[in-house]
Amino acid sequence: MIIKQIILLFVCTIALELQGQIQEGFLLTPFQTDSVNKEINATHSGIFPAIQLNIAKNIGFKLNKNHQVIPLLDLGIQNNTEINYRIGGGLLFEGSPLKNLYYRIGGLVYYAKNDTFFHVPFGKEIGQKGLGFMGAPMGRISYSPHKYFNFQLGYDKNFIGEGSRSLFLSDYGKPYLFGQIKTHFWHLDYLVLYQSFKENYQGKNQTKYAASHFLSWNITKKININFFESVIFRAKDTLLQRGFDPEYLNPLIFYRPQEYAIGSSDNALIGMGLSIKIKKAKLYSQLIIDDFLLSAVQAKSGYWANKIGGQIGFKSMYKKGANNLSYRIELNAVRPYTYSHLNPMQNYGNNNATLSHPLGANFIELYLEGKWHYLKNTFQLSGSYGLMGLDKNNLNYGANIYQSYALRPYDFGVVIGQGTGVNFYRVNLQYRRAISEKGSISAYAELQFRGDQYQINNTSTIQYSILPVIGLRSQLWNDYRNY
Repeated sequence: MIIKQIILLFVCTIALELQGQIQEGFLLTPFQTDSVNKEINATHSGIFPAIQLNIAKNIGFKLNKNHQVIPLLDLGIQNNTEINYRIGGGLLFEGSPLKNLYYRIGGLVYYAKNDTFFHVPFGKEIGQKGLGFMGAPMGRISYSPHKYFNFQLGYDKNFIGEGSRSLFLSDYGKPYLFGQIKTHFWHLDYLVLYQSFKENYQGKNQTKYAASHFLSWNITKKININFFESVIFRAKDTLLQRGFDPEYLNPLIFYRPQEYAIGSSDNALIGMGLSIKIKKAKLYSQLIIDDFLLSAVQAKSGYWANKIGGQIGFKSMYKKGANNLSYRIELNAVRPYTYSHLNPMQNYGNNNATLSHPLGANFIELYLEGKWHYLKNTFQLSGSYGLMGLDKNNLNYGANIYQSYALRPYDFGVVIGQGTGVNFYRVNLQYRRAISEKGSISAYAELQFRGDQYQINNTSTIQYSILPVIGLRSQLWNDYRNY
């Protein structure tokens, strides 16, 4: 009965919402880090970054056999009615001072003029018209006492999943303080993650916490099933200073019953995923549940509190000699109000950015990506098409997870794309050539087309832009401009 309900829920997330549309290495690009390129499934868990010491790869300058410094570079010029630019540089240190102990810490300093196009992977605005960014140092320490356990502490970002996007935990947003425990035994990988987030709420910088579990089980060499849960809670409420609630430190509990047991209004999410390996390809999926009422789904009432999302995708790779071709097709759909709560101190976000998909909620997106790598050259074409619904008339229609769901206009008839409907188109064509192993620095030229078709008062308005970009960049972190 439970399996039947789970299958029904996933079908409702994708199929019914489509019907409603009639109305530790580095976090490199997904194809460089995920399981397709590794061509392994026995140890794959969907937890990134993987631990990877880069000294042997000669991407930095060796300080000695156990430590190195890696130069970081991020330069870009973009033309959009006027010339915009970004200048960024920094250093990253990594090493292994003791056996089974690994560290890395690095940061960048940016200066940018009218920077509306470039995505700063981590940083804080310190300027006005000409924007200055100070990249907060990101780093982590990892210790593995033996092959079954790994402990990490850091100020960084993490990613869980097989897709280009993740509905569980993405590396799109800002870094955060975290501690984690990973264990691997038999065919199981288990992650316990404790996180500390910051929000500017009511004119103050306030702290909120999250505790998450992720279990990945390789049922066979080709089939993996995984389960995710997370709870977000305030460090301080109107009655007391909670700190990190000790009830959530238990690494083996289910948070939803624990949340009810302590009588809290904390925000709990659960999810599950499935991936199937087919030779050098993989079919994968995710299902996220914020709140869910099965009877409302069966009644097709469009109940607002059915806050769910789904992902299904296919990725593959072909490699022969120096040629390496990989591609992906991925569908993501998230209902309105998913990840949101009464206020930002309880939503699934950090520092005014979502912890999951860059679009937040109230959207459906078809994403396509292809990449051809030959010797030092890389050609990449990516594109997305979809529908999202924006707020209007000072009411929350479910896209912005930082808006209180108490501001919703109605309780029933909620569908993806409600509010101000926007059909969006994104196409990104990039050529990249590696020019230096030190820092994995590449020169790139990019052409991006962005189009948005707004539906306002039965009138269609189209806005589009064509953005050419050239630059130099260290290929050591994801650069999100494809949403």
